[in-house]
Formats: sequence, C-alpha cells, structure tokens
Amino acid sequence: MKISRSTAGFTLIEMLVVVFIIGIIAAGVILSVSLTGQDHELQTESERIATLMNYARDSAEMQTREMGLACSATGYEFYAFDPRTQLWDSIPEDDALRERRLPAGLTLKLRVEGHDIVFKPVNKADSKKPDIMIFSNGDLSDFQLTVEREGATRNAKIAANDKGHIEATPSPESTS
Repeated sequence: MKISRSTAGFTLIEMLVVVFIIGIIAAGVILSVSLTGQDHELQTESERIATLMNYARDSAEMQTREMGLACSATGYEFYAFDPRTQLWDSIPEDDALRERRLPAGLTLKLRVEGHDIVFKPVNKADSKKPDIMIFSNGDLSDFQLTVEREGATRNAKIAANDKGHIEATPSPESTS
C-alpha cells in the first residue's frame, strides 16, 4: 500500500519554519511594547520614594520629631533631628528609611520652595542636612522631586497633592 505525499501532513522542516516565524513575530511585539510602553523601573522607584516619604511623614508625627530627606543625583536618605546634639543623623532603628541608591540609568532632580537644588558630591565627613523638611506636625517643605531616565524623555514627579498626600505622577512624554 502506497501513501500519497499529499495526505502525509507537514514535514518537520515546514513545522520548524512556522515556529521560527512565530518566534520572530512574538519577539518583535515584545520589544516594541517594552520600548513604547511604560518604564516599570522608573515607575516603581518613584512610587517607592513617595510611599517612603508618606511613611516618614507619619513617623515624624507619631514620634513628634523632625525628619528630612537628603537627596543626591543617584540616591536618597532620610534623617532625623536629634535635639540633644542639635544635629541631623541617619535613622538606624528604622530600616525602611535607610540610605538607598537608584537603579542604574535613573537620576533625581529636586526643586524646593521654587528653587532648583544643585546636588554636591557626597562627602561622608560633611554634616548631614536634609533637602526636604518633614516636620513633626505633618507639614513639609514645598518640593517637587523628579525621577528621570537618563537619555529619555520619561520621568515621574513626586510632590504633595491638594490634600497633602505625597504621590508620584508619571509624565511619559515630557522633561523638566
């Protein structure tokens, strides 16, 4: 009994070619979505900073102590004011408010009370001073902290909204 070639189905080579073409199309779709879609790392980091600032604000109110946020181009750290020594210092008892470095490719820009802040090189010998004040009564400095992707037009701005809650707002197509 002889089976004709037309009823035998697809060959292995034909199936591999189809799978290869589907793979190429899928890779193209994934790359195009990630290049034109949201920057998840930027979004995650800006939301983390906003959440930590709200947490620090709540902690300052609960503990009735002044706190602040010190920024550099590549990271940030929360400080607390010690009234006995009259100095600002890190908050070692609260790991959530520890010093943090931004992921590679992200930078910070800061505007406080309407003035752009120029970050100085970090020197551990210098006295610690926050750029943004978080007062024990819940008030804070008027600020706008921008997390930017280097070489891209995407950024996220962190500021207090009309109700006083600190939030991150992505602005995917603009820079400032």
